[in-house]
Amino acid sequence: MSPDRRDPESRAPGFRPHRVAVLAMDGVLPFELGIPHRIFGRPRDAEGRLLYDVITCSIRPPGPVQTDADFAIQVEHGPEALATADTVIVPASYELGPVFDQGVLTEELAAALAHIRPGTRLASICTGVYVLAAAGLLDGRPATTHWADSERLQELFPQVKVDPDVLFIDDGDVLTSAGVAAGIDLCLHMVRQDHGTAVATDVARRTVVPPHRDGGQAQYIHRPVPDPQQATTTSARAWALGRLHEPIQLRDMAEQEAMSVRTFTRRFREEVGVSPGQWLTQQRVERARHLLESTDLSVDQVAHDAGFGTAQSMRQHLQSTLGVTPTAYRRTFRAGSGIGHGSLGVTSRRYDDAGAPH
Repeated sequence: MSPDRRDPESRAPGFRPHRVAVLAMDGVLPFELGIPHRIFGRPRDAEGRLLYDVITCSIRPPGPVQTDADFAIQVEHGPEALATADTVIVPASYELGPVFDQGVLTEELAAALAHIRPGTRLASICTGVYVLAAAGLLDGRPATTHWADSERLQELFPQVKVDPDVLFIDDGDVLTSAGVAAGIDLCLHMVRQDHGTAVATDVARRTVVPPHRDGGQAQYIHRPVPDPQQATTTSARAWALGRLHEPIQLRDMAEQEAMSVRTFTRRFREEVGVSPGQWLTQQRVERARHLLESTDLSVDQVAHDAGFGTAQSMRQHLQSTLGVTPTAYRRTFRAGSGIGHGSLGVTSRRYDDAGAPH
């Protein structure tokens, strides 16, 4: 795999950026196609070297690929370049043909995918998931897509465990995202898994997007007869974020909105996509990650400041969510460490009935 020729510093001996290949097919959506280049094209190590080398591939020899807009793009790499990738991302396309209609790959697409090496990390954005499913890569595995396409995906591929509520699913070496902007969430997640929270947060800041969005797709699905006067749970969430280090009960959050616990829980799930308890755990895990990366606090103190109470409780939550202990996470993702190539690997995520990791 060649280093990024646009960055001479990446040619240093022993340094090899992680190559991300984005597969552009006819009908590709320009927004989704650009997401990987924007997110993976920014991270650098402590020496200023690009951590990723992002290329665009076609399923045909180099040449024009028609988008779903009124223009085509010139793609410089053919399908053979997929063999050089550490990660392959399939963005959405509106011209999937037999893949979308019948759930089968075309000969041309199957031949292109055959170039991908075993062990390569695979990801899809929106309806790109149909390509992975048609290739049999999602059989027996959890996956997601745009909420409007999730029912069809399940009908066409009954062997896939479709979850329509989450923004993305990390199932180890295969990751899938919901529609459109959820591709940003997915790519930021991969950067976070590869290089830690600090690097991903810097990329998010430069992209002017939140480093982590709460909840899942449930909050974006149109519901009939919406109540414009309906109270929200925004104030309760802001209140909780300001005191994560303290014990927080469900009734405490409900009181911030002057709601009953039952009404608050229902409204919270409608707005955020997960239960208040699941949301609190997510926020505490993110706080713990930040503290482990950016401070020299003891594991016991990090556990206290993140609201887990004990180191053992924090260890269990990080092990379940990230697949590593707090000490291992700190050793790998200390700010400025320049760790590359996803030293922890990509962890398998388990999802509960609400679509939240546990």
